[in-house]
Amino acid sequence: MNLKGLKESSKINIEKIEEFVPGKLYYKNNTESTNLDAKLTENVPDKSVFLADRQTKGRGRMGREWSSPSGVGIWMSIYLKPQTDMADISKLTLIAGLAVSRTINGTTIKWPNDVLMGTKKLAGILTEMSAESGKIKNVVVGIGINVNNEDFPQELQDKATSLLIETGKQMEREEIICGVINEFFSMYDKFSYAGFAEFCDEYTQKCVTLGKEVLIIKNKQKNVAKAIKITSQGELVVEINGKEEVINSSEVSVRGLLGYV
Repeated sequence: MNLKGLKESSKINIEKIEEFVPGKLYYKNNTESTNLDAKLTENVPDKSVFLADRQTKGRGRMGREWSSPSGVGIWMSIYLKPQTDMADISKLTLIAGLAVSRTINGTTIKWPNDVLMGTKKLAGILTEMSAESGKIKNVVVGIGINVNNEDFPQELQDKATSLLIETGKQMEREEIICGVINEFFSMYDKFSYAGFAEFCDEYTQKCVTLGKEVLIIKNKQKNVAKAIKITSQGELVVEINGKEEVINSSEVSVRGLLGYV
């Protein structure tokens, strides 16, 4: 892909970001989804990044639509070829959320995949895995961050926010992109040999889900529970009807009962 040609019409400084990408940087002004681009592109080097100025079919967990307009947000996907068990893949969602929260001051995390500022969603993570013959082919970690969005569709106004809305200041997207990429790969390399336990305490401190009453939705069944703690494996421990239960992020949807949190 001709990055120099793209840079002339892009509002994002591609060359600056490229320095932080261990693999290869793929960029489009407009795309359906960076996660889809990462999954459909052939011969992608490990630790590559797919980035777009605008997505027309961005989505989050459970197939929910993700608003991805041009010129205001960060829509990117990290392509990985991890040498790990399939059971560990969901933890990369938590690592990515922590990378975003480390980069952007004043943020917290709603387990498992949302980064908040105040009580509204600033960023979300969507991790997808491809496997063949029981082995991992690749993992794509999609990251969406609302940076300079001035407003949102009506159905998102009570849930979503942006850095511009929260701080009143326009932000340089390149600075945030480089910061997130740098933090993610630093943690990813450590995660590959130390596991999520290395980051569990930090994640716990940032997780606003803990101590809250939440709605657990699993196989279309709903249960009200209290979120208690995060395990060293990145699971959420909840209390339902006086009994503790361990929840895996790939199995359930967790929703707050009091506002978005």
